[in-house]
Amino acid sequence: MPELPDIALYLGALAPRVVGSRLERLRIASPFLLRTAEPPVADLAGRQVVAVRRIGKRIVLAFDGDTFVVLHLMIAGRLHWKPAGAPIPRRAGLAAFDFPNGTLLLTEAGSKHRASLHVVRGREALAAHDRGGLDVLTATLEQFREALVRESHTLKRALTDPRLFDGIGNAYSDEILHAARLSPLRLTTQLTADEVERLFRAVRDTLVTWMERLRTQMGDAFPEKVTAFREGMAVHGRFRKPCPVCGSPVQRIRYAENEVNYCATCQTGGRLLADRSLSRLLKQDWPRSLEEWEERAAR
Repeated sequence: MPELPDIALYLGALAPRVVGSRLERLRIASPFLLRTAEPPVADLAGRQVVAVRRIGKRIVLAFDGDTFVVLHLMIAGRLHWKPAGAPIPRRAGLAAFDFPNGTLLLTEAGSKHRASLHVVRGREALAAHDRGGLDVLTATLEQFREALVRESHTLKRALTDPRLFDGIGNAYSDEILHAARLSPLRLTTQLTADEVERLFRAVRDTLVTWMERLRTQMGDAFPEKVTAFREGMAVHGRFRKPCPVCGSPVQRIRYAENEVNYCATCQTGGRLLADRSLSRLLKQDWPRSLEEWEERAAR
């Protein structure tokens, strides 16, 4: 799922292309995409884009007349900038925003139809899409601490909860926790003041660093390869590859459709975190330390 650095990359590419331009028409190819249309989609034709912004992981196109399009790309949704009038791809294509200077295509890989588009009017209707998470790039340390300890959760869950923090997902939470040298399963209410501050710095540094890195890589081009797995990430998507800090193999915990990636040496004092399904299956055979895991892997 595109997260804050990726959404910021999209916004930076969209602004010079669509802000100030009038939408000629919005073509919708998938009946699953449009969730609300008040005003109707046809009412967008001829309206000028006055701004692009984000609400968490959602992209907002603000039109004159206090009208907004809210796009949530979810896991597999992606944006593409094509020549004006470009056709919507048959399989993955969901919608097309036609501007005089080009067409913004929305696609989604797979068949689960999770991406969504809302057309709303008024600030109050737009605010309904805000999950209330803290903007970590503008927050103070005290605001961060208050949000973090509001409920007792694991750090992984807290960082990815849009009601607590704005724009952080599975990929960058792995990178943040590695930078902070904290276990993803550590409870928020168990952190010391120094650990909270270390996590706060890691959140800001990680997100800003990746925003700048992606912006430099793309230059003026439109981002066509937005992915959760970036070259240069420390642990996310790097299972069994060496940690760039200590060289130990990166570990993972799988759950549902996601996974947690971490370095046992840097983050858990060498202790392997139990994967629920595997640890239940293996019971006493589940390795308890990195050394034991390496010994078994070498057999």
